[in-house]
Amino acid sequence: MRFGFSARPHLETKPCQETFRRVLAAAAGGTAIALAALVMTGNMATAANDEKSWEEHPYIIKDGKVDYGVYNGFRRYHSTCHVCHGPDGLGSSYAPALKDSLKTMSYEDFLEVVVNGRQVVNAAQDSVMPSFAEVPDVMFYIDHIYAYLKARANGDLGRGRPKRLPPDEDPVFQEWKASQ
Repeated sequence: MRFGFSARPHLETKPCQETFRRVLAAAAGGTAIALAALVMTGNMATAANDEKSWEEHPYIIKDGKVDYGVYNGFRRYHSTCHVCHGPDGLGSSYAPALKDSLKTMSYEDFLEVVVNGRQVVNAAQDSVMPSFAEVPDVMFYIDHIYAYLKARANGDLGRGRPKRLPPDEDPVFQEWKASQ
C-alpha cells in the first residue's frame, strides 16, 4: 500500500507514512498488511536529502501544466477539503487558508493534522478539524493533496483547475500507469 504516486521512490520511507500504514493495517485487523508495510520501507539514510527536497517542491510544473499528482491533488482537495478551507486553499471564515499554512508547515506536520485532526482554542476562536485517518479518498492521495497545496503556497500554481502535462511527458503519470 502506498500514499499516491509521485515519481519519488523515497516517499516509501517517510516515518509518518510508515506509522500511518501500521495504523491503517491495525484498524483493518490486517497483521499481514502491517508486516508488509514494514518490509516495504527503503533506506532511510539515503532518503533524508531527497525527503527535504521533495517536501519543499513535491511537484512538476512545465509551461503552466502540472503533473498527475498535482492535478489529482486539486481534484481530491476540491472534493473534500475545500468545503471548509475554501476554493484553491484560500481559507474561509472558520478554517485557515492552507495556501498560507503550507508556506511554513512541514509535510510531517501536515500529515499529523490530517490524520489526527486538530483543535485550536483561544480568545478569538474555537476551531476543530476532524481526523481524516479513515477517509480513503483523502489518505490514499495525501501526497497529491500536499503537492497541490504546496504548489499553491509556493506561488507556482494559480487559482482554478490546472492544465495537465501530456501523459508521455509526465513521470508521475508514467509511474501510476506502470503500477496498474
